[in-house]
Amino acid sequence: MTHIAVIGAGQAGASLVAKLRKSGFDGDITLIGAEEALPYQRPPLSKAYLLGEMEVERLFLRPESFYAENNITLRLGAKVDVIDPAAKTIRIGEEIVAYDQLALTTGSHPRRLPVSIGGDLGGVHVVRDLTDVDAMAPAVTDGARALIVGGGYIGLEAAAVCAKRGVSVTLVEMADRILQRVAAPETSDYFRTLHTGHGVDIREGVGLNHLEGEDGTVTRAVLSDGSTLDVDFVVVGVGIAPAYELAETADLEIENGIRTDAHGRTSDASIWAAGDCASFPYKDHRIRLESVPNAIDQAEVVAENMLGAEKTYVATPWFWSDQYDVKLQIAGLNSGYDNVVTRQGEGATTSFWYYTGDQLVAVDAMNDPRAYMVAKRLIEAGKTADKTVVANPDADLKPLLKA
Repeated sequence: MTHIAVIGAGQAGASLVAKLRKSGFDGDITLIGAEEALPYQRPPLSKAYLLGEMEVERLFLRPESFYAENNITLRLGAKVDVIDPAAKTIRIGEEIVAYDQLALTTGSHPRRLPVSIGGDLGGVHVVRDLTDVDAMAPAVTDGARALIVGGGYIGLEAAAVCAKRGVSVTLVEMADRILQRVAAPETSDYFRTLHTGHGVDIREGVGLNHLEGEDGTVTRAVLSDGSTLDVDFVVVGVGIAPAYELAETADLEIENGIRTDAHGRTSDASIWAAGDCASFPYKDHRIRLESVPNAIDQAEVVAENMLGAEKTYVATPWFWSDQYDVKLQIAGLNSGYDNVVTRQGEGATTSFWYYTGDQLVAVDAMNDPRAYMVAKRLIEAGKTADKTVVANPDADLKPLLKA
C-alpha cells in the first residue's frame, strides 16, 4: 500500500493530509510534527490567545478525532533527523520510516537576536509558536516595560497587544520607517499614528545595540543612538526564515526556500513542498509567500498533484493583520509599484491602492472590507481601477468590476 509522509504539522501539513483523504487517497498517511500540540492556527497566538481571549483548544485546526477517523497517523513531538531520498526513508531518532511520496511543510523559523548582544537572556521572546507565547504571556501585565525590536507586522501586532494590556511599549525600527520593506509610506504613516495614539513610543532609524541583564534575565537595552531603556521583557519581531535545513541535507535545490516547480514538486520527483518553506514560480519570477491562505491553497494543490492531477498552483496573494480595533486586509503584491492612490473613508476607514503606471497591483485596506474585496477581485482578474474613481470617497466601487 502506498505511504505518504508529511513533515511539518502546521497549517500546510494539516491542510495537505485532509485534502489527500478528501481526494480519495486510501493509502497510509503519516503527519509528523516537532511540537507536542495538535496542528493549530498561528495568527491568534500574538492576538486573541496572548490577550487571554481564546482558549488553546480553539486554536486547534481539527479535533484529534478527525485524524483517527480519517486513518491519519499523527507523530507529534517527533523530530525528523535525516531524509534519504535514494532509499525513500526518513529517520526519527533510531527509527527508520519508509515513504513512497514525501511532502515538506516545515514552515519557517523566527529570526533571533545574536547571543553576542544578549539574545539568550531570559525575558527575550519571539512570537512564533505556542511555547513562545506561553513563555511570554506572564510578562505581559499592566505596568510592565517592553521593548519591541522590529517594526514589521509581527512587531506591530505584539506592540498592540502589549499596549492593550497596559504595558509601557517602546518599539525600535532600524529602517527609516516602520513597515518599510512591505508597505508604502502612506501605510507606515497610518500605523505610526495608530500606535502613538495608543501610547507606543516608536523610534525609527534606531536599532538595538545590545541587551544587558542581571542573573541571566534582561533588564536594560542599549540602542544604536546611545540611549538606554530599562525593560522587563523584549519581543523580537525581525522576520522569519524558511525552514529548509532537512531539504538541504537531502540535496534538494534551495532558492529562498525549498525550490519547487509550478506543481509543488521539488528537485526530487518523489518529494514535494508547500507553505512558508517553499519557493515557487509566480508570473515571470519566483516567490515565497508567508501567509495562511497560501499555506492552505498550495498544500491542497500539492495533495492533488501527489495523486496525479498535475495542476498548476496559481497564487492569489492576500494577507491580514489585526491591531487594536483596526483590521488591515492586503490583496496582491506591491513589488514594483510606482504610485499610490488614497481612498479616505470615515474615521479609521482608509485604503491605499498601489499602481505600476496605471495597472493596479495591490491594496492595503484598513477597516474597509468593501474596498478590499473589489480590489482583490480586480487584481486576481488582471484588471485595473480608474484612479479618479478610487480617489473619490463618494464614488461606488462596484461598477469597476464590470469595466
